[in-house]
Amino acid sequence: MGSYEISLARQLSMVFDKLESELVGLTGGTVIVCIRNDVIGKFGVKHDALESQNGVVKPLRQGMMKRHVAEFRQTAMEVLKHKKQWTHGEIVFDFVMKQDALHISAWFESNYNLIHMLEKHEARTYRRVS
Repeated sequence: MGSYEISLARQLSMVFDKLESELVGLTGGTVIVCIRNDVIGKFGVKHDALESQNGVVKPLRQGMMKRHVAEFRQTAMEVLKHKKQWTHGEIVFDFVMKQDALHISAWFESNYNLIHMLEKHEARTYRRVS
């Protein structure tokens, strides 16, 4: 667990608490959650602000309601169960509303830094002499 001693699942739930008002009404987009040392830092939503056809702005289709956001949160909690042992990376949720149904696709990006692995390997292999 990170230095805040809050589980990653609880942190992810807090992300959806913060994003709920932004997600309500959206017809599709991407939620990005950045993780470092099993602590969520930066997060947010990418989405279309409007739709147009031949230069004419069209009204947006019916988007998510609070019940869809609750469903989204629950799905995110299930997705988190598939996270492996990595501690740095991103979880990305692509979502779209189709005929009053929420469709979600999620993917993980794990990040590693080779220099840290080499430092640990060196510390185990060689004894530093002053």
